Amino acid sequence: MPTVVPMAIEEFVDCGSDRVAVQVHPGEGDVFGLFWPAMGVPARYYRRFAEDLGFPVAVADLRGTGASTPAPSRSSRYGFGDLVGDVGTVLEALKPYRDGRRTVLMGHSLGGQVAAVHLATSGRSDVDGLALVAVGMPYWRGYPGRRQVPLLAMTQSIGLASTVLGVWPGWGFGGRQAARLMRDWARTARAGRYPRVAGVDAEVALAQLRTPVLSVDIEGDRLTPASAVDHLVGKMTAAPVTRAGYTAAEAGTPLDHFTWAKNGAPLAARIRTWLDGLPR
Repeated sequence: MPTVVPMAIEEFVDCGSDRVAVQVHPGEGDVFGLFWPAMGVPARYYRRFAEDLGFPVAVADLRGTGASTPAPSRSSRYGFGDLVGDVGTVLEALKPYRDGRRTVLMGHSLGGQVAAVHLATSGRSDVDGLALVAVGMPYWRGYPGRRQVPLLAMTQSIGLASTVLGVWPGWGFGGRQAARLMRDWARTARAGRYPRVAGVDAEVALAQLRTPVLSVDIEGDRLTPASAVDHLVGKMTAAPVTRAGYTAAEAGTPLDHFTWAKNGAPLAARIRTWLDGLPR
């Protein structure tokens, strides 16, 4: 008979004016993971990867994405700092799952950025590790030379369009998003710095972060190349950072910024090995 895989439990957490949907996947072991997706990517996209990890994992929909409500509109007022705050709110809501287990924050692309900045700016000591997959800063100078100017033009055009329209409609990039979030994203792409979060200088906080970090770039990823990943982890000067790459040969199939999540069993095994080596 085929093995029956238990279904994820969907919960909702109130985060300011929004409700963030969280899918809690069952698993075994003394680790609990909270995973934050890329911009515009619903939590359900990571189901296979959550199952590959093997330990209990909650995957949260970013505001306005997937099952989170409401959908982004001209009345949406949240920005990058609010997404950073949502990480802490959801961590607190998931305490019943976390009790008795070590906690690892995880993220992909924008989701990894908000997880990293939350961990740095909150000063919390109840997270044992930070695992980042295809997570870099969209700073235009952090990209290969020929791509720098086109990237700068693209990010600033999206920021401007979001301001004029009052919302980013998702034309070919990122899905529908709040205007303020896209302005913050465009500013980071231009300046290479994150905005202050709850009065805290995120750049200083990242430099003081001491939580162990695993940072993985993906072969074939044009949206977040290794140089963009290096630019972000280069800010974490006090943290023990393990840098790694995930290749098509390892996955057994070509990869890009998104498809690794559907072909991530070997990567999940490497994350478990890294977790096993962390101080308890």
